[in-house]
Amino acid sequence: MSATPRTLARASAGAALAASLVLGSAAAASAHVRVVPETTAAGGWTVLTFRVPNESPTSATTRVTVDLPTDTPLTSVSTQPVPGWTATVERGDLPEPVEVDGATITEAPLSVTWTADGAGIGDGEFQQFALSVGPLPAAGTELVLPAHQEYADGEVVDWDQVAEGDAEPDQPAPTFTTTEAAAAGHGAAADDAAAEDVAADDDVAAPAGSDDGGALPVVLGGLGLAAGVAALVVALLAWRRSAAR
Repeated sequence: MSATPRTLARASAGAALAASLVLGSAAAASAHVRVVPETTAAGGWTVLTFRVPNESPTSATTRVTVDLPTDTPLTSVSTQPVPGWTATVERGDLPEPVEVDGATITEAPLSVTWTADGAGIGDGEFQQFALSVGPLPAAGTELVLPAHQEYADGEVVDWDQVAEGDAEPDQPAPTFTTTEAAAAGHGAAADDAAAEDVAADDDVAAPAGSDDGGALPVVLGGLGLAAGVAALVVALLAWRRSAAR
């Protein structure tokens, strides 16, 4: 028995509601401050891009502050200009001295703050803030970068919770983990290999008239072959005429 139009309408409405709840939950779960590292190799420099969505329908985000690690400090931090925003890097004393590449570090950049000069990040918008940092600590180090999002109405959202297990917290801190450093000399080896390939191509595609003298024998050989073929054709024609008589 086929379903009635009313039954089909109810089923369609239920499916639409379920889909909207799923999509709404996914959007809510992803709508928080994240960090996207350009590279993660230990000992190197990288660009960290913080993506900050506005989550308030009634107020704009006007300030964002990111706390930098103090147990594995990033000794070099520079900001990328963002139109409509002013960036400030705060340096200060570390809680305890830290050894970095054989040197004892007692102070380092502690935080970076971006302040809106105008309207800030409005409803349904997001902004990206980039930092160039380094050197990165040893492979396997998890860098936790708590972010604090301030709104024009005075509300402050702290994205500073660290996940325990597989479950993501409500307000997770931006994090990433460093990886193994690139093998030493890898770039030089690649350059040498590229140079060898170029040299091989030059040998194969040597221009006519080059000093190697290889073109003349080829030309003479071709002329000799052509003369031989012509003589064979003449002899064949003479034999056919003789046979016809």
